[in-house]
Amino acid sequence: MMISLRTLPSRLQALGPGLALTAAVSVAALAIEHVEASFLGRAWLDGVVLAILLGVAVRSLWRPGAIFLPGVTFSARTLLEVAVMLLGVSISASVVAAQGMTLLVGVAVVVACAILVSYGIGRTMGLDRGMAILIACGNSICGNSAIAATAPVIHADGEDVASAIAFTAVLGVVVVLTLPLLMPVFGLSVTQYGVFAGLTVYAVPQVLAATAPVAAASVQMGTLVKLLRVLMLGPVVLVLSLLQSRIDGARIDAGRPNLRHMVPWFILGFIGLGMLRSAGLIPDVVVAHTAPVSGFLTVLAMAALGLGVDVRSVARAGMRVTATVVLSLAALGVISLVAMRLMGIA
Repeated sequence: MMISLRTLPSRLQALGPGLALTAAVSVAALAIEHVEASFLGRAWLDGVVLAILLGVAVRSLWRPGAIFLPGVTFSARTLLEVAVMLLGVSISASVVAAQGMTLLVGVAVVVACAILVSYGIGRTMGLDRGMAILIACGNSICGNSAIAATAPVIHADGEDVASAIAFTAVLGVVVVLTLPLLMPVFGLSVTQYGVFAGLTVYAVPQVLAATAPVAAASVQMGTLVKLLRVLMLGPVVLVLSLLQSRIDGARIDAGRPNLRHMVPWFILGFIGLGMLRSAGLIPDVVVAHTAPVSGFLTVLAMAALGLGVDVRSVARAGMRVTATVVLSLAALGVISLVAMRLMGIA
């Protein structure tokens, strides 16, 4: 819905308190992340996770009044969609093409199989459809970013998003710490270990943390495979968007499908920016500055989601969500090992 210039000042005034609140929580989260990195050598909990945890803590101690609701809602929805769209700037088709189609197809197959298996585990554990999809996409693609990108498409509940991110984040830290120990257990070479890390670890910084103690070759392969895995975010979210439009259409009416609802604007933007980057039409300086902007918008959105979470509801879903995430990650590991053997990675 377009906002006229005449109503813009009043709209901004309405958003102000909520935006200020989410910004305060976000700045506090990033400050804690900086302190972690300074004293511990790395940030074990990144700003996205800390923003949710701080938002939940604030919400548990104090219920924000109605004056904060418009800005918090805007941050959780619109700013999140903008952040997802900007992720498209990091996509470059030339990097993928240089590595050949075998690796790309292998990563795509692993992601697809992992999503289906993880979704099945979630449903078997009694999770609702939305939560099962969030965990499946987060586990199979890129953790927090995939959950954040999937949430607006499937109209996920804020509590589901916060729960999925919180449990996935905690397990992500455990994976970074334990994955190097599995290298001798599975008899992996440094190249195989890099591929395995890229296929199983949630975030790019976590891939670096998991592979750096092993070898430079592991770091290079892990980063490449992880970036290829992130490439699957666009197609997966697009498919989910089309499936969700069918569900929504069946619930509402059988009229002509609306393209705007079938394919959300931010997904079109994601694809469009990826094409522009691949064509070399986006300067490197713009790319370098886009990632921090997208990251900060994501932190703002996660702080807003945390501010809307009733921690008691999250706790009630805890055991089932934890079991689903753990079993899904184990399944992803098995699928990844099988795929590596089939691809003949030495």
